[in-house]
Amino acid sequence: MAPSTPLLTVRGSEGLYMVNGPPHFTESTVFPRESGKNCKVYTFSKDGTLFAWGNGEKVNIISVTNKGLLHSFDLPKAVCLEFSPKNTVLVTWQPYTTSKDGTAGIPNLQLYDVKTGTRLKSFIQKKLQNWCPSWSEDETLCARNVNNEVHFFENNNFNTIVSKLHLQKINDFVLSPGPQPYKVAVYVPGSKGAPSFVRLYQYPNFAGPHAALANKSFFKADKVTMLWNKKATAVLVIASTDVDKTGASYYGEQTLHYIATNGESAVVQLPKNGPIYDVVWNSSSTEFCAVYGFMPAKATIFNLKCDPVFDFGTGPRNAAYYSPHGHILVLAGFGNLRGQMEVWDVKNYKLISKPVASDSTYFAWCPDGEHILTATCAPRLRVNNGYKIWHYTGSVLHKYDVPSNAELWQVSWQPFLDGIFPAKTITYQAVPSEVPNEEPKVATAYRPPALRNKPITNSKLEARSDKSPDLAPTPAPQSTPRNTVSQSISGDPEIDKKIKNLKKKLKAIEQLKEQAATGKQLEKNQLEKIQKETALLQELEDLELGI
Repeated sequence: MAPSTPLLTVRGSEGLYMVNGPPHFTESTVFPRESGKNCKVYTFSKDGTLFAWGNGEKVNIISVTNKGLLHSFDLPKAVCLEFSPKNTVLVTWQPYTTSKDGTAGIPNLQLYDVKTGTRLKSFIQKKLQNWCPSWSEDETLCARNVNNEVHFFENNNFNTIVSKLHLQKINDFVLSPGPQPYKVAVYVPGSKGAPSFVRLYQYPNFAGPHAALANKSFFKADKVTMLWNKKATAVLVIASTDVDKTGASYYGEQTLHYIATNGESAVVQLPKNGPIYDVVWNSSSTEFCAVYGFMPAKATIFNLKCDPVFDFGTGPRNAAYYSPHGHILVLAGFGNLRGQMEVWDVKNYKLISKPVASDSTYFAWCPDGEHILTATCAPRLRVNNGYKIWHYTGSVLHKYDVPSNAELWQVSWQPFLDGIFPAKTITYQAVPSEVPNEEPKVATAYRPPALRNKPITNSKLEARSDKSPDLAPTPAPQSTPRNTVSQSISGDPEIDKKIKNLKKKLKAIEQLKEQAATGKQLEKNQLEKIQKETALLQELEDLELGI
């Protein structure tokens, strides 16, 4: 039997406290509210049974299940906390400082035994980047990046480095998830004309020229993001440059690479130019979704051959989030976009709902795979702070607005291990809610008659498909938009002029088609005009979606 919905932890100027999840939303008695503004950090264990927080004086650990205080450590400056996967070790980090006379500072990375409260080891960890050691899921292996090397420890014995992975300058590494054999992906930036590269190894086989399972090199990379799939069979690498030398984008340039542990590698061909905003693996490990291209951005699902499986077309989006069970995908436009979300059934490629979460700075799926958390937090935004709990069908089930003189800094779900919550059948009907959704309804762009009742997409893949996606109704209650200016008014005279001309051409084509339908013989140039209709419709759609 699945447990009740996970707790919600809230941290802000009103203090640190927990809220019961749906359907209750009352303040939880598991954790007595810590008042004041001094709480800088908190974390749950991976299974959600332990909770640690720092209040500016001490770092405390409690058991969520029996509500008891387990340990308290004098660490007033701790700003990062993390539990090892099986709750054996608590890691704490505070900013590194040197003494006034220039001598080395004291170790700032501490590892504590959760069972006894004793300190296992202290390290100097100057950078916040990759501050926390990485464990295998069974804690047999632990690794740290030290002086361009990766140091490996076994069975939580931190006094002995069992193995080292040494290349010229390892900048980053990621341990694979799942059981043995363990694998590690390492990134070495290019220098002196040599390319950057990512290599995959199987622990502890690091020596020799043929030790690597796979290797992928690239010249355009100032930094990379490496993403293992859940089954540890492949890594996606987003390679980024800080500057786009063509001047086309202030985001710099990004390329997406696929590297498999069987030695296969490929550049993922993205059919629209522009930034790569987000890439996420499905928990099935057999597909991934990329959001990319100049606005309006495209979103596409690819298989392990890096072939496109489904194209969602273009829209105002820059993020993608698979549900924990992998059966629902949310495409969203946060940050400088309006907070529009598209919730998709990715088994049937049907749109479930299109809620809007304006000004959101945070999004998270609940471990139950049914509920969604969106929040507006400081310091990203210092006004209209608060959070909402949604059902994926678009209903707002709970809303909390922080008082105008207060701030919300962090909010998150209590985690649970995979498999605790079973996957449920997807529903398309909005669940009932007593909370009115006050989000503005997104004004829709003009759609010519030929494109109405069709999904908004320019997917050649879908055009070839026998089965176009059905659009389920959008059931979420939505209020009148705050911005009553017509959506076709872009504010850019050039764009308005292009839209007007395109509509004029499309109207003329409609008239020609009506004439042809009555039996009138059309001239060659008139037939050529009709053949251009699809391209004109797509151009108009792209312009209006970009407004």
